[in-house]
Amino acid sequence: MFRHITSPGWSLGWTWAKKEVIWSMVGAKVADQGDCSKFKGNTPLCCEKTPTVIDLLPRVPYNQQFTNCCKGGVLTSLGQDPSSAVSAFQISVGFAGTSNKTVRPPKKFFLLGPGSGYTCSAANIVPSSVTLSPDRRSKTRAMMTWSLTCTYSQSIASKNPTCCVSMSSFYSPLITPCPSCACGCKDANKCVNDLRDSSLLQSKTSAKENAPQLLQCTEHKCPIRVHWHVKANYREYWRVRITISNFNFLMNYTQWTLVGQHPNLNKLANISSFLYKPLTQYNPTNDTGMFYGIKAVNDLIREAGPKGYIYTELILKKDKNTFTLDQGWAFPLRVYFNGDECLMPLPDLYPYLPNSAFHNSYPIFTLSSTILATLLVFILLVLL
Repeated sequence: MFRHITSPGWSLGWTWAKKEVIWSMVGAKVADQGDCSKFKGNTPLCCEKTPTVIDLLPRVPYNQQFTNCCKGGVLTSLGQDPSSAVSAFQISVGFAGTSNKTVRPPKKFFLLGPGSGYTCSAANIVPSSVTLSPDRRSKTRAMMTWSLTCTYSQSIASKNPTCCVSMSSFYSPLITPCPSCACGCKDANKCVNDLRDSSLLQSKTSAKENAPQLLQCTEHKCPIRVHWHVKANYREYWRVRITISNFNFLMNYTQWTLVGQHPNLNKLANISSFLYKPLTQYNPTNDTGMFYGIKAVNDLIREAGPKGYIYTELILKKDKNTFTLDQGWAFPLRVYFNGDECLMPLPDLYPYLPNSAFHNSYPIFTLSSTILATLLVFILLVLL
């Protein structure tokens, strides 16, 4: 719903159940033809027992295209743009059988998107799909249809988190940083503070998301940090500023997504700079939402540096039965960036609420003004 596939794109593979070959394909291509030496004359497109299929690049010749194909393997998340979250291709298979009693579904499907982390189920035979003719006046039923599901697991993709969360507030001078070594300290010495500090930056122009990282030196050692700042407290509303910072010198994040969980997101009154979509498909309580960038405005987070960050501000309407600034309630329960959960600070390290403001629901500036006015009146009385 909120995880996308970035460049260099997806690749899909499987193991044939028998001695099948691929004669032709539209909408995609195989990564390796394999050994087709036993064929004389008419040579198959692929003879691999375990073929790997990759997407075609945009603007390929029309006779190689298929519906929803040719995106270079790049897919947006379903929550951002459903029309760009689908990829399809068509293949012609030989030596597979001639009836639904002799055709066998492939086995051991795998998906890379573009890295590891996906685990695919077995192919299950389902009711045969139906295709309409171009004039939509006749139908063609498939001999056999099967489906499967590939599920992403962050623990399989990486041993360590890929992002972290820091916190601050208007009512506390303390800033809660990301946990130390939040994303692992294995390559702690391989970091730079300035673009001129390393010759490795010459490879920036050809870097991809699965390229080795070159991070700015920080305590948390994460490529992405999400900072949640409780900015203001009004009578009926309260304000939050969210900043996403990129610490990777070799990576721009395109079509990024940020998911946050907080009980007051069900009363989001206004959001600036970002787009927002509640994620209520599986959680009817409406406490989780997805943030993403505006196309051609801020859907790109630039590499580490002075411009390597983006931010938004939220205005949330208070629920008088639940709202409080005490015990870290104003901070998120969970945060995800590009589908991966970010490491949160320990709850006892959250910015604390001063004792004098435990039950105050008015802005701090109002309280300060009241105290100042009281002092002025007291001084005038003493002088008189």
